[in-house]
Amino acid sequence: MSQSGLFRDIAFFTSAADEGGLPSSKVEVAFAGRSNAGKSSAINALAQRHRLAFVSKTPGRTQQINFFSLGGERFLVDLPGYGYAKVARGMRNEWESLITGYLQLRPQLQGLIVVMDIRHPMKPLDRQLLGWFEGTGKPAHVLLTKADKLGRQSAVEQLRNTSKILATDFPDVSVQLFSAETSIGLDEAEAVLNRWYAPA
Repeated sequence: MSQSGLFRDIAFFTSAADEGGLPSSKVEVAFAGRSNAGKSSAINALAQRHRLAFVSKTPGRTQQINFFSLGGERFLVDLPGYGYAKVARGMRNEWESLITGYLQLRPQLQGLIVVMDIRHPMKPLDRQLLGWFEGTGKPAHVLLTKADKLGRQSAVEQLRNTSKILATDFPDVSVQLFSAETSIGLDEAEAVLNRWYAPA
């Protein structure tokens, strides 16, 4: 993606541990996914920044909602990763409450990017997340990340299988292949994001 585009002026803005910490804004797009699914790498690839979102080898590191400003009161929102077993149950419950409250009640939220490792898509927690969001009537789009880890034929087959599941269970959710390493799907993801940010 060209730095003259959507992410040209992207910069970290603030972190929120509760509803009171959410900033004033006009338009937001959120990124969510299981811990270690490649969410931070996807954000960095789209923004063409190496360390904008912290890529950790310890899943579950992001414990707050992180807001990145795009200018014009537009924000990319990095939600805490979910599904990491070693995080204390009480903290997981806090995350769940924070994430679901944000997804279901935040009026500025225009759409949700759900990041799934192409080798392990549509796990129960992914389905739960999509179920939480479905009632909002807002669009969701799945990035099947790490597509470079599979051969082309296997990746396309996994995309086809995931598309069939979504068509049955979450018919309004779109899906694509994505790789932060090889830039597979960058243009397609950019087109989705540009459309969602257009209201601003």
